[in-house]
Amino acid sequence: MSKTPRMLSRPRMVNRRKQAHFDITIKGASHSHWQDPYHLLLTLNWFWFFVAIAVFYIIINTLFALLYLAGGDCLENASPGSFADAFFFSVQTMASIGYGVMHPRTDYANFIVTIEALVGLMALAMSTGLMFARFSLPTAKVIFSNVAVITPYNGVPTLIFRTANKRRNRILEAQVGVSLLRDEITKEGDFMRRFYDLKLVRNQTPIFALTWTVMHTIDESSPLYGATPESLVDNNSEIVMILTGLDETVSQTIHARHSYIESEIFWNHRFVDIFSRTRNGRPLIDYTRFHDVEVI
Repeated sequence: MSKTPRMLSRPRMVNRRKQAHFDITIKGASHSHWQDPYHLLLTLNWFWFFVAIAVFYIIINTLFALLYLAGGDCLENASPGSFADAFFFSVQTMASIGYGVMHPRTDYANFIVTIEALVGLMALAMSTGLMFARFSLPTAKVIFSNVAVITPYNGVPTLIFRTANKRRNRILEAQVGVSLLRDEITKEGDFMRRFYDLKLVRNQTPIFALTWTVMHTIDESSPLYGATPESLVDNNSEIVMILTGLDETVSQTIHARHSYIESEIFWNHRFVDIFSRTRNGRPLIDYTRFHDVEVI
């Protein structure tokens, strides 16, 4: 463990290869987001969610407007053949506005209005449910250090990374699990992507409110024992961690995940101290230096 890369005071690393670990081409098992629209609508960002709702709203009203036009002069006080009148009558019907200026004049129009009223009720219920589901999804505002370091701790090489709770609340019974992923070839010549659990100095805390320095001792029992920067590259190694806990505000389980590839593991570095005290003696955490490391 002798390789010492150049010092980076504030690492901000983006590696395409890291993204590629989750970009897997699947053959023989097709999957499309359109086959799971509920999950798609839950995972879209808010802008595209509202765009999707607006597009659906316009399409469904356009379809009913065309149905009204197909019935000929079936709407009272509407211009014959006017798509605009039919469209806005559809909007009024679906929203149960009922201005009274335009109304059905034939049995055909009343039949379409009945169907549209039912569709409007269902669409309102589904959109309300989706909105509530999106707002009620438990989320974790947990950050991880941009890099992990391997540094001596009590005379033993130790893998260390930092994590912090960005919210001004507490995560109760927080637990973190760390695994090593690497490529291996069995004695029979078969390729495998193996997972190895890394034992931590402390893997849980009753209250996670500020920061947490997660440490794994690299001793004889560690899967990283004897590893070098070159071997991590050769084995396509990656460190993956998952943090779970109970958000005391919403009383729901939350989780956060992160990973480090070999180029984001700094050997013979240590994290800069971010703890100090103010002039009046109050503890101070400097998050502006949360990701900073220095060469030993």
